[in-house]
Amino acid sequence: MPKVIDLRDPDIEVRKSMCYFCHTNCGVLAYVRDGEVVYIEGDPDHPTNAGGLCCRGNIALKHLDHPDRINKPLKRTGEKGANQWEEITWGQALDEIAERLAAIKDEYGAEAVATAGGTVRTDDWARRRFMNLFGSPNSFHNALLCWIPTFMIETAISGWSPFLSDMENSRVAVIWGANPGASTLPAMRGLTDLHEKGLKLICIDPRFTETAAHADLWLPIRPGADLALALAWINVIIDEELYDAGFVEDWCYGFKELVEHVEQFTPEWAAPLTWLDPELIRESARMYATNTPGNIQWGTSLDQQGKPSGAAIHARAILRAITGNIDCPGGDLMPGPSMEYTVDEELEANEYLPEEQRAKQLGSEAFKLCSWPGYRLISDIAREYWGKAPTAEWMCEANAPAVFRAILTEDPYPIRALLVAATNPVNSYGNSREVLEALKKVDFLVTNEYWMTSAALYSDYVLPIAGALERPVVHNNYGCAASIVTGERAVYPLHERGTDYWFWQGLGLRLGQGEELWPWANEEEAYFDIVEPLGFEVDDYNGFVREVGFYFPKPEYYRYKEEGFFTRTGRVELYSTVLEELGYPPLPQYCGPVENEVEHPELAEEYPLALSTAGGFMPFHHSEEFNIKELRYLRHDPYMEINPATAARLGIEDGDWCWVETLRGRIRQRANVTNAVHEKVVLVQRGWWYPERKEICGDDPFGVLESNANVLTATAEEHCDPISGTWANRGLLCRVYKAEEGGLS
Repeated sequence: MPKVIDLRDPDIEVRKSMCYFCHTNCGVLAYVRDGEVVYIEGDPDHPTNAGGLCCRGNIALKHLDHPDRINKPLKRTGEKGANQWEEITWGQALDEIAERLAAIKDEYGAEAVATAGGTVRTDDWARRRFMNLFGSPNSFHNALLCWIPTFMIETAISGWSPFLSDMENSRVAVIWGANPGASTLPAMRGLTDLHEKGLKLICIDPRFTETAAHADLWLPIRPGADLALALAWINVIIDEELYDAGFVEDWCYGFKELVEHVEQFTPEWAAPLTWLDPELIRESARMYATNTPGNIQWGTSLDQQGKPSGAAIHARAILRAITGNIDCPGGDLMPGPSMEYTVDEELEANEYLPEEQRAKQLGSEAFKLCSWPGYRLISDIAREYWGKAPTAEWMCEANAPAVFRAILTEDPYPIRALLVAATNPVNSYGNSREVLEALKKVDFLVTNEYWMTSAALYSDYVLPIAGALERPVVHNNYGCAASIVTGERAVYPLHERGTDYWFWQGLGLRLGQGEELWPWANEEEAYFDIVEPLGFEVDDYNGFVREVGFYFPKPEYYRYKEEGFFTRTGRVELYSTVLEELGYPPLPQYCGPVENEVEHPELAEEYPLALSTAGGFMPFHHSEEFNIKELRYLRHDPYMEINPATAARLGIEDGDWCWVETLRGRIRQRANVTNAVHEKVVLVQRGWWYPERKEICGDDPFGVLESNANVLTATAEEHCDPISGTWANRGLLCRVYKAEEGGLS
């Protein structure tokens, strides 16, 4: 019989924690007795979830003390990948890691140490602080696939990214490459409620998703063809004079040049590229432009297309501006950095990284905007107008594929150490086979993790990381918005787990960075320094969480009418002076997906289907929940989606194991035969690995290459967006064929 818990027990204390299993960061009430979390539920007072929790949030207790969790620091004793370890103390681990990093710095320079991170799992400002003080510019994570190209390009054009929407006052919402119906359920609840009140929904997605099912218009676009669609929308809006003439005249820079530039991009031109009917393109452009005020919701799809990504993001930003749907009621708002509390950039110690080290950042010569050259330009403009800059940890990165190539080739210089924080690079970064070879080769590898993963397996040290219930949480949109939500730790880290702040601070102190540079004894002290400027009468961080919890200032509208847009021209720069200075086209130039049937007809003969590899799906967010059997019961095998006509032609039936192959390699997933996708489209699920496989195969640890979508993705320099450096997860060409019985032949 399950143990009955009386929540009225006076010995039970309620802690206001937060869920860490996606970017929504829902509020969680944790019931704690004698240092043990005995029950959790959604916090009804939290502004995001109002008491609800999805299946991810509801398994927090199973994640907290799962038998597969790493609980003690481990030091490798056998060969790399042999899974042979000895348990050591944190003190010994940090002493030995610091000694090795110091030796590498002395011999090869600080730039020979790089770090790979996950998304919203750790205190990234602490990681960046350590790396800046150490002297290395080579921090990176998957930010280039998730919002960072969008933020930087939109900020270059508008003075700050208008990434928050005033939904209550909108008449139309464009859901572009996102599926909140399966990813961020509180957002979807808000959309459906507003839709019932008259909000029009336009969904742009190759797949008929849970969100598309509620839309007024669904545009089943060819994966990777978003740039062509955005340019055609601009063409229609200008040609039919649907733009906001007053706003364009007073507040847009370069409209004349834009008019001449987009004249060629008609719906008829876009139709064969997007696989959309020209009249559907016109109808959707009109719906967006005539139902003002409106908004365009951000989705990861444009960030993940490689070569055309930057131009597509630029074109999407232009759409907001020419319709006047920016910084206005019902439009996309420009929150700017918070003037009320301490933002992440103020904690990163960027001023300590010397100029000569900044110049060594891998990928910064090829991909300038999201690395030091572009970040310096953007942050200088931001400081002049806002007084603060965006966070460098997310907006100023080494290019991940360039780091892995440097490990393998030692060009332009060797990377001798890689510090991995709450991510499994083999699973989450492009071209997984290359990444795995890099992890095998790198001289020194340290991983902070929940589980033994394929990356951890090849590490010299594996350190047990604390989860959401074991640490306080601050979410402030990476220091790029005025709002903030907070949560306290429910319990201190179990067993011998540590927080990432503890790790970076401990290394920093051992490497001589000085207590004055790491003045906070723990996260609570650091977080109180973040929220204390808000001025609430509280004595410490936990008091802030319990008495205040979150801060959402009232939206400001039409700030530009008094101050102008925070760009060099004081206007929205349709014609971007920042991109022009960095050597990029100042207006979005068309280029096709990295691989496509129009420009590569011979390749399309061999690989006739268009592929998207970025399909997230409930109950998983990324891949850290795959160890939890209750969630794997819901999704025990990987599935790729294929149209019935295509499946019939290939002799594939629903549930068959199939190979999906690109030029980079092949993976196997089961067939989900569905009319939700076009006859020429295949969508695969991401994140798959098999932690239940205890017998580890040296060539494919935990089956991380068997069903992993990133085996298929393209990261060669010529495939990446030249502006931001993001690589190609969508719009690639593939072929599908049935696997033999058992699926492994």
